[in-house]
Amino acid sequence: MNVQEVRKLDAYLKRVFGNAKIRVVPRPKKDDSAEVYIGEEFIGVLFVDDEDDDRSFQFQMAILEEDLADVG
Repeated sequence: MNVQEVRKLDAYLKRVFGNAKIRVVPRPKKDDSAEVYIGEEFIGVLFVDDEDDDRSFQFQMAILEEDLADVG
């Protein structure tokens, strides 16, 4: 994942989720993924999928049961 892709994904997620605090950050020593944050809180990972020469991106977000305790 190059710098231009990271910037495009950052802008895309901000627009889609309507949240200017979303940040897409390259991962050190990894070129197949980037981390996603809202403010300083890590929320997930974006992975590159290059299968069949059709480049796409997958967003993976884990939600822990303990995170749901505050919801009600």
